Amino acid sequence: MTQFINRKEDLVAEAIDGLVAGSGGRLARLDGYPHIRVVVRTDFDRSKVALVSGGGAGHEPAHAGFVGLGMLTAAVCGDVFASPSVDAVLAGILAVTGPAGCLLIVKNYTGDRLNFGLAAERARAFGLNVSMVVVGDDIALPELPQARGVAGTLFVHKIAGALAESGADLATVTTAARRVIGGIRSIGMSLDTCSVPGAPREDRIPPGKAELGLGIHGEAGVEQVQYSDARTAMAMVVEKLAAALPEGRHVALLNNLGGASVLEMQVLAHELGRSAIAAQISHLIGPAALMTSLDMRGFSVSVLAMDDADLVALSAPVAPPAWPGINVLVPVVPLALPDGLKPIKPLPSTHAATRAFLLRCCEILIAAETDLNLLDARAGDGDTGSTLAGAARALKLAMDELPLADHTQLYRAIGLELSQTMGGSSGVLLAIFFTAAGDAAAGGASMPEALKAGLARMQQIGGAAEGDRTMVDALAPALEALATSGLPAAAVAARAGAAATADMLRARAGRSAYINEEQLRGRTDPGAEAVARLLEELAAPRGGS
Repeated sequence: MTQFINRKEDLVAEAIDGLVAGSGGRLARLDGYPHIRVVVRTDFDRSKVALVSGGGAGHEPAHAGFVGLGMLTAAVCGDVFASPSVDAVLAGILAVTGPAGCLLIVKNYTGDRLNFGLAAERARAFGLNVSMVVVGDDIALPELPQARGVAGTLFVHKIAGALAESGADLATVTTAARRVIGGIRSIGMSLDTCSVPGAPREDRIPPGKAELGLGIHGEAGVEQVQYSDARTAMAMVVEKLAAALPEGRHVALLNNLGGASVLEMQVLAHELGRSAIAAQISHLIGPAALMTSLDMRGFSVSVLAMDDADLVALSAPVAPPAWPGINVLVPVVPLALPDGLKPIKPLPSTHAATRAFLLRCCEILIAAETDLNLLDARAGDGDTGSTLAGAARALKLAMDELPLADHTQLYRAIGLELSQTMGGSSGVLLAIFFTAAGDAAAGGASMPEALKAGLARMQQIGGAAEGDRTMVDALAPALEALATSGLPAAAVAARAGAAATADMLRARAGRSAYINEEQLRGRTDPGAEAVARLLEELAAPRGGS
């Protein structure tokens, strides 16, 4: 997999320099590259307890991204997924530790425990007061004698950081860190493994599957499960957490493992907020990328049983911008629309034939969703099918509210429904089309003439004409044929118009206007294809295609 790196040997050092350069002077690094890679606060106070953490790179923003006021004093960075050396850890300790002492916060992996532990021993030989805590919050593999340390480590960074900043002594900070570690439960899920620079990607997780409980270095999880949607994915994660949660109030940390989009993470937050443990969660941190696994397309949930003092510490302000803050988890209560936007809907009415026709139109567009998305992905953003199918599903749900017996009002009602439920410019344009058709029908125009009037208004506002490589290339000839020769002729005309778009190497409207000739050559416009397919299916005999 191609990545934005130079040489893998320089990856971590260059990433650290990028972090430091963009910190506005808040951060610095120790000399000693390439063997010693330590990021430190430039404003640290040796009269306060220093917090040092770290581990292998690849988990960004952890650990160096959390160096700053209120969190870590220093972070020691190893190669990708590799523990830093003893000398590197010792350099970090010596650089920031004063009379108040130093707490090492270590994730429970053999290399980290050994290297940080030996560095602590050597630092004590220098006369420094150093203690160490080990985080093991992963509940995926309960039979392991020592659980892995994963994203729950951030709770320790934050709470211990707040105590250290307030002036608490090393014994107090260490005791609090150990208590917090005892209250953390974490588990993750991913749809794919990660891409380690310089190594082939492991295709361990087959399509249609997700891995539950995998580690932050790509280690195999407890099981591979069938993946269907975000709701069931969150439910499987929550089921594991629920069995391990103590009583009381909890804060959840929703972590992006690196490759999930912001949109996906917000959906997962929604599902967490309605999950089986939602009543036990009073506060939420994230969703955010906090303890990642390079580009792993997954998420983890860490839950901490907290008291009032923990909430104060978690809410304390910090300097690192990677920390997303903590918020009360609240129910979603929509605000009423302003009066001017509240739609005035016509009275619903029934008409069996019209209902059957509209339902058939909806089913045709829903069935074409995947094909239209694939076609759009070659020259757009791959959502034409989903946009039309989404509108069709919404129209089906609204069917009982439509004035089916009054076609004049029906056009307007469909236009209103599309304006509210169909996204993008196509939703606006089709809303204009049906609204204008309703206006024309109210003036006495026949159905074909009303639809042509709707097209004219849509072209006037949208700016597209025949030959511009849009749905108009199929819709305009189809409506002309419909007015004179009926539906079968309209379907033939629409197909001819759609086919012609494959030879149009320049689009003058719509998203294809931003695409070069080679990407357009031989590819039908997805909007025109949707019109052609709809009319062909409507014109086909029942049971035919």
